[in-house]
Amino acid sequence: MRRRATDFRRPVRRKVPDALWWALCCAVILLFVYILSKGNKIESRPALSKRTYKHDKIMEGLNITEEMLNSNSVTRQLNDQISLAKAFVVIAKESNNLQFAWELSAQIHNSQRLLSNAATRRVPLTTRETEKAIRDMALLLYQAQQLHYDSATMIMRFKAKIQALEEQMNSVTEKSSKYGQIAAEEVPKSLYCLGVRLTTEWFRNFNLQKKSKDKRQMEMKLKDNHLYHFCVFSDNILATSVVVNSTAMNSKNPNMIVFHLVTDEINYAAMKAWFAVNDFNGVIVEVQKFEDFTWLNASYVPVLKQLQDSEIQSYYFSGNSDEGRTPIKFRNPKYLSMLNHLRFYIPEVFPALKKVVFLDDDVVVQKDLSDLFSIDLNGNVNGAVETCMETFHRYHKYLNYSHPLIHAHFDPDACGWAFGMNVFDLVEWRKKNVTGIYHYWQEKNVDRTLWKLGTLPPGLLTFYGLTQPLDPSWHVLGFGYTNVDPQLIERGAVLHFNGNSKPWLKIGIEKYKPLWEKYVEYSHPLLQQCNFH
Repeated sequence: MRRRATDFRRPVRRKVPDALWWALCCAVILLFVYILSKGNKIESRPALSKRTYKHDKIMEGLNITEEMLNSNSVTRQLNDQISLAKAFVVIAKESNNLQFAWELSAQIHNSQRLLSNAATRRVPLTTRETEKAIRDMALLLYQAQQLHYDSATMIMRFKAKIQALEEQMNSVTEKSSKYGQIAAEEVPKSLYCLGVRLTTEWFRNFNLQKKSKDKRQMEMKLKDNHLYHFCVFSDNILATSVVVNSTAMNSKNPNMIVFHLVTDEINYAAMKAWFAVNDFNGVIVEVQKFEDFTWLNASYVPVLKQLQDSEIQSYYFSGNSDEGRTPIKFRNPKYLSMLNHLRFYIPEVFPALKKVVFLDDDVVVQKDLSDLFSIDLNGNVNGAVETCMETFHRYHKYLNYSHPLIHAHFDPDACGWAFGMNVFDLVEWRKKNVTGIYHYWQEKNVDRTLWKLGTLPPGLLTFYGLTQPLDPSWHVLGFGYTNVDPQLIERGAVLHFNGNSKPWLKIGIEKYKPLWEKYVEYSHPLLQQCNFH
């Protein structure tokens, strides 16, 4: 086929690119979507605008913070008046002005009702509707000021009230301490009964005395330093019995134990009778009375010398001196008892012994104590458990460090220790003349300026630098006045009922009494007759 001539050819049509077509289509679609969405917005705008306006009006009524910051706000004024009126109500009641307190309370309720109504209707309070309430409250507040219910008076009254309460609390505390001390010192009827019956039995039953004399054949054992020697100084028969019984029952070798008991003349026969009629797993028991110690006299013992002084007797026995400045627990005559101070004369009491374990009569033993006799005291005289941890104290808690003698010789932060379970090396005691050190400090304290009273403060001075710390599990304290960690109770070898709440008294701590009572044979005829239960 032949081609046409040039003049007769059709003009060539240019094709539009595909990409351009697609772009145009998209633009049209987007324009259509935009028009539709704009129409919906225009239609919904009136309702939205109406809702937003309503919300703004509500928030305007609820904007309490902004209104309270406004110096002209009646809401703020009402709240201030209510706060002040509430304080005045308390003062009016304290002043026994009940009528005025009632008027203030009524006006407070009136003002609170106005605020509540305003919050309910979502509209701030106006000056017109609050004018009467504000004026009435202002009149009452002015009246309160005329009655001297202003802030300064309130502060003074509160201070006086606090002072009165403190004085009342101190009075109650002092009475509680006094009555507790009296209860602790009182001998229960059952204990008194036991002592009387045992004394009667001792003098009536010659076989009992003969049996006791037969035990003198064991005198060699009383001086045998290969045995385990314990000493207790007490006038309490039942408490001493528990110490001996609990030690015997928990000992691996009770036949190697010797107990040396020292009591006074009043309880001597009863103590002898009790340990003659009862057996404690083969434990040897020796009973003495301190009145038989001829060396124990006023020329040798400072405590006995002090007892002859009329001022000392008045201080400890009359209770009229010192104007009550010294707590009653420090004025207890028991602290001057020789049974309490014999612990400083152990080498003289037992001249043949080399090592003893001293036990107080308010302890109970729940582990074997034979290992105490093999503890190396490293040249020290006293083996004791330190008590400067937790609730217990250091030297400055027991001694008067304002006194130059105390300040010059003793570290105030030195760790204290406890009497009640102590290992004494009597060889080192005699070598270092420890009893002489005790006498020195007792004579220096004749005016009670170094320490108040008791045996622990002179003990801390006497054995200063001569005490070997023992493992705390050997001696656990606090069963007579506080709560004790159950883990310490489980691990403890000797449990000490130090404090007023002794386990044989009604004021004893009930949860700890079973630890002590399990070593009392309540089925014993004498205990039954004396109503022990």
